[in-house]
Amino acid sequence: MKEKKKLIILTGPTAVGKTKLSLELAKKVGGEIISADSMQIYEMMDIGSAKIKKEEMQGIPHHLIDCISPSQEFNVVIFQKMALNAMEEIEKRNKIPIIVGGTGFYIQSVLYQIDFTPNEDQGEVRKELETLALTKGKEYLHEKLREVDPLSAREIHANNQKRVIRALEYYRLTGEPISKHNIEQRQKESPYDFSYFVLNDKRESLYQRIDQRVDEMVSQGLVEEVRTLKNMGYDRSFVSMQGLGYKEILDYLEDKISLDEAVYRIKRDTRHFAKRQITWFKREKEVIWIQKDLFDYDEEKILNYMLEKI
Repeated sequence: MKEKKKLIILTGPTAVGKTKLSLELAKKVGGEIISADSMQIYEMMDIGSAKIKKEEMQGIPHHLIDCISPSQEFNVVIFQKMALNAMEEIEKRNKIPIIVGGTGFYIQSVLYQIDFTPNEDQGEVRKELETLALTKGKEYLHEKLREVDPLSAREIHANNQKRVIRALEYYRLTGEPISKHNIEQRQKESPYDFSYFVLNDKRESLYQRIDQRVDEMVSQGLVEEVRTLKNMGYDRSFVSMQGLGYKEILDYLEDKISLDEAVYRIKRDTRHFAKRQITWFKREKEVIWIQKDLFDYDEEKILNYMLEKI
């Protein structure tokens, strides 16, 4: 039987401290890092995506960071292709790929090599659904999804228009709910010998870190970053500018809300996002939870525990 290739995953909610730990881990195991983040892929979107700086990488190669312009679309299908290519290159160098990031669906797409072929861009159907969203609104579209796929409608928020459209499109093209397809794909055995770590913290500590991080982003120049992008012609019609932290600052720059209100919304919505991430990881199988408080926040203890498990 063919030996499975090694893969390490380090994930967890936003602001939990994955970046720092991933660098130490990569040094110990001879790894290279692949970012599983839907925002860090974009050039010029550095502060709002909490992107690692070149000088912070400590010589560890990072992949899928700063790869595309904010005008380009990025989704799970594109991520999967890019990540699998990067993994192939890393393995050729006899290094271990370490996927780091908080986008659970992206991680799942690689770990179980989910088949997206029936759901690749089908121009006409997608255009029709996008037009419906514009003319009748996102709630109308979400209701349509509830009629044909109640499970997906429960899992996908009406505001996540891209995923609502993708789920409806899948149903229109195949006649079956995407939730059924996803459940089947989830049952697949992974082609990798993997260690899947979820770093977590007590809710109040995590929320405190989120608030602190948002304040740091603002003091580092988040408003200027969004203003520069806006002046370059990137508005909310681009998927990239609908990211957390970007859409709220755009509202401020367009005089719709005050800066204080924008900051308040970013903090609130980031906390909600972290909660949804944790819910996602709880559903995943074969994950190793690392509760930081149970390790007394000792990075070395956490690292040694991970190395033991690997």
